[in-house]
Amino acid sequence: MKQAIIHVTLVVENYDDAITFYVNKLKFELSCDTLLPDGKRWVVVTPPGDASMSLLLAQAATPDQSSCVGDQTGGRVFLFLATDNFKRDYSRMLEQGITFTRPPETQSYGTVAVFADLYGNLWDLLEPSPEHPMYSQVKGGS
Repeated sequence: MKQAIIHVTLVVENYDDAITFYVNKLKFELSCDTLLPDGKRWVVVTPPGDASMSLLLAQAATPDQSSCVGDQTGGRVFLFLATDNFKRDYSRMLEQGITFTRPPETQSYGTVAVFADLYGNLWDLLEPSPEHPMYSQVKGGS
């Protein structure tokens, strides 16, 4: 049996603002933006170079959903963005005005810093160390 998680839903305040942030600032690719019959949109963004997992951007439609925007994990790091070049991406993200809530650190598993998305959800930017199980996947098998 083979299964995979292909989308993670991220509740957002506004589709277009979220697309602008993820596509222009994080350099994700807009994979799909389709209007659905109920007036909602199916908006999917993927990180550059890897479409195996994506974010489904879902605009909040109720007060309960709106209350979760920016705090989908109760203040914990929500998502982990792995990179093949930490210094390049960290510098580019700073230039884009992305807020880092924790500075870069070298840990046994790699180089990591925590940043906030446009709504305040926390992310790790991580370049795995060679010992990390994700190293070869991020480094392209090198």
